[in-house]
Parts: sequence; structure tokens; C-alpha cells
Amino acid sequence: MKWIYWCLVLIGLVFTAFSFKQTVKTPPSKQKRPNIIVILADDLGYSDIGCYGGEVKTPNLDYLAQNGIRYTQFYNTSRCCPTRASLLTGLYNHQAGIGKMTDAEDAPGYQGHITENTITLAELLKLGGYHTAMSGKWHVSNTNGQPNKQKQMDWLNHHKDDGDFSPLSQYPTSRGFEKYFGTIWGVVDYYDPFSLVSGTTPIKSVPKSYYHTDAINDTAVAYIKGYAQSEKPFFLYVAENAPHWPLMAKPEDIAKYKNTYKAGWDAIRKARYQKMISIGLIDPKVTKLSDRIGTNLRWEDNPDKDWDASAMAVHAAMIDCMDQGIGRIINALKQTGQLDNTLIIFLSDNGASAENCANYGPGFDRPDQTRDGRAIVYATKKQAPPGPETTYSSIGPRWANVANTPYQYWKEESYEGGIRTPMIAFWPKGITVGKGGFKDQVGHVMDFMSTFAELAGVKYPSIYKGHAVPPTSGISLVPGFSGKASAGHTSLFNEHFGARYARVGNWKLTAFSKDTAWHLFNLTTDKTETNDLAQQYPDKVHKLDSLWRTWAKTHQVFPKPSKRK
Repeated sequence: MKWIYWCLVLIGLVFTAFSFKQTVKTPPSKQKRPNIIVILADDLGYSDIGCYGGEVKTPNLDYLAQNGIRYTQFYNTSRCCPTRASLLTGLYNHQAGIGKMTDAEDAPGYQGHITENTITLAELLKLGGYHTAMSGKWHVSNTNGQPNKQKQMDWLNHHKDDGDFSPLSQYPTSRGFEKYFGTIWGVVDYYDPFSLVSGTTPIKSVPKSYYHTDAINDTAVAYIKGYAQSEKPFFLYVAENAPHWPLMAKPEDIAKYKNTYKAGWDAIRKARYQKMISIGLIDPKVTKLSDRIGTNLRWEDNPDKDWDASAMAVHAAMIDCMDQGIGRIINALKQTGQLDNTLIIFLSDNGASAENCANYGPGFDRPDQTRDGRAIVYATKKQAPPGPETTYSSIGPRWANVANTPYQYWKEESYEGGIRTPMIAFWPKGITVGKGGFKDQVGHVMDFMSTFAELAGVKYPSIYKGHAVPPTSGISLVPGFSGKASAGHTSLFNEHFGARYARVGNWKLTAFSKDTAWHLFNLTTDKTETNDLAQQYPDKVHKLDSLWRTWAKTHQVFPKPSKRK
């Protein structure tokens, strides 16, 4: 018996069902509506998986891609919790209350949780008669922590129980999910995660064999098998933590890649780029391989090359393990006869991360000891090997730049390396366009609301539970499933900690966080943003800047003055 079943039996699944005064009649259909599964990776780079150019072994994701559609211009909102808020609500993330992170601020767009004037995918689909379940990372509720560092450390280290991890009204089971297993907060120890719950019940211990990625995927498998006999379709949200730092993976998975990254940054990046060309994912005429960031250090001169190669090997191992779990999800669908009529979506919440998590040190969501009292090393000087529970480390900017090949920059920024995501759509019964192809429709995570509403036959409401709900900005992906032409979004915008962009057509205006200067690119001929045209086209800069400011004013991006004294 796998550990996940032991764990679930031990603590019991707490499922909270909600009754709604609002009812929706779904139109009759000769064909049963599809099950819907969204699998969201965390800090996965654009080229990390095999079917998008990577060397990491991802046969199950490759299978979905070869039998589905790969999107080449699909966007997230550049960071974990804002992307989740947008994905779940069909809105720009500020409209959903998460303009920054999960701290509550006194401004409408910065509440730090999915606000009440929204409807989530789970709530909408539940109204349409779907079962709804989630496993994995929530990270869209207030997580303010304890009043002093010692209490916070005791809590994070599992040495003291300090109650709910967020207001229960903000838990997944309060936002439409009938079943939930996962972490309420963001960063986790993969061997013993903080804020782990089943429903609303904290899980106070885990077996020695626990590994969080396996837990997330095995729970998803259990949900699928449990729904197999139901007449109702299901919606399942699988929110992976992998491969977000800290770099922690099982030794057997790390061993597969122990020599892979000894070739260094440039060799891996060039190999990915060439593979992307060979599989038809990119056109080298308009998608140049941008210069590697951090070219001042050559791999052969890198004094930490062994540690750096090991770090990327752990990153790869975390992705490999996630793919293995996705394979178990696919097999569960096959075994229960549900695969053909299940829409599976896979994507990442942002580009790979350049953060050096060791520099943060313990605090907020980062422990300083394991449950059994072992000290955790924050490897600021790469003094401890990546991989085990007792080391907090990350891949850093150079490998992040490789992970996001061929694009520049990374998570948090509004350059393509931060916001462009691999996105796979797989549905044997419903996707009739050629298998294994690519689609350049400009898409965004908020499109899933319109897409799933159409498939479920449910109308997106203007009022939900007494609250006025903003219209969704999403565009349905359904027409593209049958090969109908769709340009997708003609304009898109973003802002996160000052990083921002406005894309109108193929013109894109973008700026770094903490930078007032705009940079202008023509994505028709320069998809990797290597040729700044801002000085050449000042009128275009002014026009796009005006559009961005209009969007910001109407989407709660500019915080209102605080009412607090």
C-alpha cells in the first residue's frame, strides 16, 4: 500500500460541501461533458521539458504533447500566487486581489487572497454539476505568519502547533473544491512540508518515505479513481510545487542526471535551442538565441562548476519525478476508461527562478531546523550539496537563463523569460486538429475560465453570492481545438513589483522591476527581445505607455491611498 493511502486513512479526508442558492441548468448533450485536469508546474522554465526542447526525461508530458497541441505564445503573470489567482478566476490578478504576494495590504488589488468579488473555476464548474478536487500548492490566501521570529521558527519547524495556516474562509474548500490535499503556503520542505492539510485538517506527521511531489500526484490518482463510477464529470486542479526551490529530490532521480550538466551553461543552452528548431517549436529567423546572461564567467573558469552541475541535476530530477507522477495520472485515466474524454492542460506558473534562496535565510516560510532537530544549511557559499532536506539552495540566474531558453530573464520580470510558459492541451475526443502540432494563438492563464465554461455549458455570472463579479478578460481556447483560426488576445498587460509590459499585436513595451525606463520590441521579427526600438519609435512608446496606464487605472494596479491613520 502506497504511503499516500496510509496517510489519508490515518488523518481522514475532510470534505466540505457547500450548498448554493444559485442554480445553473446545463444544456442537454448527446456527448458527456469532458473531465478537466489542470496541471500547473512551479518555476518550470520554458525549455525544461523534452517536448519544448529540454534534455530532462519527460516521456509522459511528451506523450500529451505528441497527441495534443503545444502553444507557443501562452502567458502567465510572472510569479506563483498572481498566476494562480488569474488562472483560478479568469481575471487579471490585481482584479482578483493578488497584485503582489499573500500579505494583506489596504488596497483593492493587494488583499493578498482571492477576493469575494470573484468566482473560481471550481465554483463555476461545481455550479455546472462537476465534481471538484485539488491537490498541491494553494498559495492564494493570506499567510501573515507569527508575531515574532522565534514563534515563526517553532511553527515552521513543526515544533509547535499554532492553528490555521490562513483564514479558513480562504481555503480551497471554501472556494469551490469539494476535496483538497496540499499546502496552503508557498515554499515547502519536500520531505516534510509546512502547512500541509487535508480539507481543512492539518496533517501533523508524515511517513519517513514522504516526498511531496509523489504525494500531490498520488492524491490526484486517488481522486480520479474515486470519481470513475460517478455520472458527473470532474474538475481536478493539480498544483505541483516542483521544481520550485529548495532543490530537494530523491537520490535515484538525481543519479540520472549526475553527468548531464557538467557540459556547462552554454553547451546545454545551445543544445536546447537547436532541438527547439529541429522539432519546429521556433523559427530561428525570428527567434534568435539571445546572449547568455552572466557571460563574464565562462563555465571552464567557474570555480563552483561541480556544485552548479549538481544543482541543475537536482532541478532536472524534480521535473523528472513530477513527470513520473503525471504518468500515474494518465494511467489512472486509462485504467478507469476516462482518458479519451478528459481535457488535460499542462503549464508553468512563471519562468525559471533566478533567486538565490540561500540569501534569504530562515524566516517567513523557510525553517531553520528539520522536525527532528537537524540544522538546515542555507548554502550561501555553496558549502552544502543540493538535494537533501538539510540544504536550502537554488539554481541561480545562469541556469535559470538556460531553463528559459531561448528567452531572456526569468520569474518576476515581464520579459518573455518570465512570462512565457510551455502549455499543452490534450483531449483525444475533443481536439480534432492535427496531433502533435504547434499553435501560435496568443493565450493567457485567464483563458481557462472562458474555455471551461464553454465546455461545461455554464454561463460566467455577473453576480455571485451577492457580489458583483468583473467580466472575465479570458478568451476561449475551444475553437482552436478543432483548427478554427483564432488570433487570441490582441492586447495583454502585466505588472508585478514594478516589472510591467503592454503587448498590442506584436509590439511589446516592457520594463524591469524598479526601473522607470521602457523598452520596445517588435515580436514579429524579434521574439527574444534583443533589439530595443524605444529610441527609434518614441510615438509607439508613448501610445503603448498610455494604454498600459489606462489598463492599470481600471484594473486596480495603482494602490489607492491608505485609509488607515
